[in-house]
Amino acid sequence: MPMFVDRVVLHVAGGSGGHGCTSVHREKFKPLGGPDGGNGGRGGSVRLVVDASTTTLLEYHHAPHRVAANGRPGMGSHRHGAAGEDLVLRVPPGTVVKDAADGSLLADLVHVGTDVELAPGGAGGLGNAALATTRRKAPGFALLGEPGWSGDVVLELKSLADVALVGFPSAGKSSLVGALSAAKPKIADYPFTTLVPNLGVVVAGDERFVVADVPGLVEGASEGKGLGLQFLRHVERTAAIVHVLDCATLEPGRDPLSDLETIEAELARYAVDLTATGEPGLPLEERPVLVVLNKVDVPEARELADFVRPELEARGHEVLEVSAASREGLRELSFAMAALVRRARAAVPEPEAPRVVLRPRAVDETGFTVTREEAEDATGGVRFRVLGSKPERWVRQTDFSNDEAVGYLADRLAKLGVEEELFAKGAVAGSEVVIGDDRSARGAVVFDWDPTLVGGAELLGGRRGEDPRLLGDDRPTRGERRRLQEERKAARATTQAELEAERLADRRAERAARGDG
Repeated sequence: MPMFVDRVVLHVAGGSGGHGCTSVHREKFKPLGGPDGGNGGRGGSVRLVVDASTTTLLEYHHAPHRVAANGRPGMGSHRHGAAGEDLVLRVPPGTVVKDAADGSLLADLVHVGTDVELAPGGAGGLGNAALATTRRKAPGFALLGEPGWSGDVVLELKSLADVALVGFPSAGKSSLVGALSAAKPKIADYPFTTLVPNLGVVVAGDERFVVADVPGLVEGASEGKGLGLQFLRHVERTAAIVHVLDCATLEPGRDPLSDLETIEAELARYAVDLTATGEPGLPLEERPVLVVLNKVDVPEARELADFVRPELEARGHEVLEVSAASREGLRELSFAMAALVRRARAAVPEPEAPRVVLRPRAVDETGFTVTREEAEDATGGVRFRVLGSKPERWVRQTDFSNDEAVGYLADRLAKLGVEEELFAKGAVAGSEVVIGDDRSARGAVVFDWDPTLVGGAELLGGRRGEDPRLLGDDRPTRGERRRLQEERKAARATTQAELEAERLADRRAERAARGDG
């Protein structure tokens, strides 16, 4: 069973909002009590909070499905439903949140206490008391609660270390972390002892930094050999890389020079993720490097270190000879790493204060779009698709089993201008209209359009003090307006006749079925 998990796919869903209540106040001696249905409560959200006491994503590996609580429905006597409780998921510092579909960055959680809303809950529906107006004094319907956001996200843990120790298995990386800091990593005399990154805090003078021990790399790690390159994501945030070379290895065909060339080649094959914020962004092979010749307490290892050191320095590397067993050279190593960290921190620009940009909505922005779509099959049919936050939200809130609620939806769409835009695009009575996107998780609603009749005064939509009929030369004449009105009446009559014919056919079929029974 894995004890350390640094990547999980999380399936999250916000809570659905509670439905509004349809209720009429009933009390003695008050025959017209009026509507008193309360609103539904908002659904709970799924939130991510950075917690310093959390070190792994193991909890979400075993339970990847997380759903927040739903909002409670409204009740009579103006009682509103309770809001759903938020679901708080605690993650370690350094967690990167990405969209599972396209890999885009959603959040980079670095600082302790950061709170991010991952899956917002749905809004609660309005009760009939909130829908009452001077014209509609006792609505016989309420709005439904909206479903919460649902989807898949990827959580990746990238350790917040300043210096990374890389090298072959059993090169002494864990021993160095244990000797330089108070960390107690697992140490043994066999390869791949370290299976998870180990972090240790090192203090060198006034400088304090974190050192990460990455599991050993071997030749072909980019192709999946050994433990592969999966743990190199923990090196992406580091400011410097320390190559730990084993000078006392007894494996044939290995020496410090060939080990360094192999590790550098494997690091060059690793593609650094540049999407996460706060990372250096440089490829691993271009970052500041220290070369450490380890295990010089062994006589043969010291001779080998003295032999290869001039060659490494000729290549431009800063070389140090150390021993984790005898603690030789550890002080010089800690101060050399501190110098690299100090230079890296000084090079980081100061964060700029966020700028607040106000983007007001354009005057002519309707908030929706209507597109004409031709059928791809041989039928040659035409459909009209309506997209927009308001129409799609209104459709989700409508109870289509209630005729009054459907009429209320039609009034809202007509007031928004959807009906006029459908006429402009060539829609007629009975045309297929789709509200929403078929590819979205919430789907779309398809219906046959039945245009409503509106008066001429309701078609005027100018600014206060202006009459659009007096502006410009393209205003319709009285005959054109009369013809347009007659066309709409004829379309409505045709639609009603078709509906009546369908109802009559259904009644005949029911009578025939009862007679056969």
